[in-house]
Amino acid sequence: MNKNTELDFATVLASSVHDMKNSVAMLLVNVESILERYQPKGPEESQSFKSLHYEASRINGELIQLLSLYRMDHKLLTAQIDEYYLSDMLEEQVARNQLLLDTSDVNLELDVDDALAWYFDVDLVAGVVHNVLLNCIRYTKAKVKISAQEERGWLKISVADDGQGYPDIMLQQPQIMAEYAQLGDGQTHLGLFFAARIAQMHKQADKVGRIELRNNASLGGGEFILYLP
Repeated sequence: MNKNTELDFATVLASSVHDMKNSVAMLLVNVESILERYQPKGPEESQSFKSLHYEASRINGELIQLLSLYRMDHKLLTAQIDEYYLSDMLEEQVARNQLLLDTSDVNLELDVDDALAWYFDVDLVAGVVHNVLLNCIRYTKAKVKISAQEERGWLKISVADDGQGYPDIMLQQPQIMAEYAQLGDGQTHLGLFFAARIAQMHKQADKVGRIELRNNASLGGGEFILYLP
């Protein structure tokens, strides 16, 4: 297979992913509409609704990540840096996942100063927060906390839960681990890879954005942290 054929295949694949993303997004809208109109009858039906909503959201998120990574690799996507208020961006992601939070009986705490503003690509960073929040809702027991603050010249965005925490292998230099995308546990960890790439797109002088993973955090479970310069 020559280089031109490989390029054509990549373009066709990206186009197909784009079409699938639009279809899944439409499916997700319909699922949310059904869940808003019909209350589940009993815990079994409630679990089925929750699983349906979560899987549709997860697939939609992963297709968006794949398309974004393709655009990055082909120099079609660059960070559009501007100043934004963190409270606006984070509240939007909470609202985006409110139905799933409600059907999962998860209590979310948002800790951010309304006056906190920073320079970053709001769409890319919002995508990272959304994907991490979606993952936390699935694995937490009952609580999730999102916080943002300035820490020694960095913007620190944290998403913590009271679940089981991250596997040990993911705690070992996640920025490096993410570059491999496959951590040996049968999962691609596309979200981790995507988050690391988005962080690295934010630079200031000699500072480059990064991600960190911790356990035994504020809620006792795992904590994802995004640092932006």
